[in-house]
Amino acid sequence: MRLRHVKNAFEIIENNRDIAIDNPIDYKGRWRESFSFSSDSSLEIEVGCGKGKFLSEMALNNSANLYIGLEMMSSVICRAVTKIKENEIKNVLLLNKDCEHILDYFNEKEVDRIYINFPDPWPKLRHEKRRLTSPKFLEKYKLILKEDGILRFKTDNLDLYNYSLETILPLLKDDKRYGEVDYSNPTIMTEFETKFREKGNPIYFIEGSFK
Repeated sequence: MRLRHVKNAFEIIENNRDIAIDNPIDYKGRWRESFSFSSDSSLEIEVGCGKGKFLSEMALNNSANLYIGLEMMSSVICRAVTKIKENEIKNVLLLNKDCEHILDYFNEKEVDRIYINFPDPWPKLRHEKRRLTSPKFLEKYKLILKEDGILRFKTDNLDLYNYSLETILPLLKDDKRYGEVDYSNPTIMTEFETKFREKGNPIYFIEGSFK
C-alpha cells in the first residue's frame, strides 16, 4: 500500500512534543513516574502504531495504563499525534523512532505488554532480519518485558504467521495461545484489521509470555 506524504508532518510532530517524545532515552526506566502514573500502572507498547487507532482506543478504555507507540514514518505518526490531541487522550505517548533501538528507550523488565499489529512481512529471505518477529527483535522484547509480560502479535499474512510460529513459539511458556482470531467477542482493531475483517480475510495471532 502506497503511503501518502503529509506535507506538514514534521511541523505537527514538532509542535506536539508533549505527545511525540523527542528524547525517549531520558525516560528509560522511569516512564511512569515521569508522566505521573503510579508505579503499578501497566506500561504497554505498540511497535509500529500506524495512525494510532488501536493505541487510542486501548487508552480510552484503560485510563490507568500508560501506552507508548513506536512508529518510524513521520507521515504516519503525525496522524496518530493529531488523533490523540483531538480526542484529548492523556495516557498515550508516541516515539517517531525505529524499533531497532528499543533497548535505548526501555529498561530490562520495565514493560508489561508489547503489541505487534500487522507489521510489514518483508517476504524476501534477504530481509528476514527486518521482520519484527525475527530472533533479533524477539531478543530485545524479551529483555524489556516483565517476567510474566505479554507479547501479542497479529497478521493477515500467512507466510509471516508461519515464520513467526517457528521463531516465537519455542520462546513462550506453555500457556501460549495462537491460531486464527475468533471475532465472536468484541475486540479493539487497528485500521488494517478493520479493513481485512470487512473483506473476510482470516487474521492470525500469537500471544504469550517468554520463558
